[in-house]
Amino acid sequence: MLTHTVLFWAKDDLTTAERADFQAGLRTLLDIPTVSAGWVGTPAATPERSVVDASYAFALTLRFPDLAAHDAYQTDPIHDAFHERCAKYWSKVAVYDSDDVAG
Repeated sequence: MLTHTVLFWAKDDLTTAERADFQAGLRTLLDIPTVSAGWVGTPAATPERSVVDASYAFALTLRFPDLAAHDAYQTDPIHDAFHERCAKYWSKVAVYDSDDVAG
């Protein structure tokens, strides 16, 4: 199982409508057939701690059964349409991919 986590930092001058469109665009990624589970979120209101980075605007977490499914997601037309629609909304993106550890 592969977990794909993407953090997005929104441009500072986004309107409420643009933020809503960004969020809606992220949700379209959950419909890609190779995604086995997925979530879109915003920073939680957890207590402030030195190890917590809440500077991002949106988080996308997706699960894939394997690397091949992840790679198919990257070239899916829905992914391409999301990028075309929403790339104008972010100033920074960070991707964290991890494999499950047997144990």
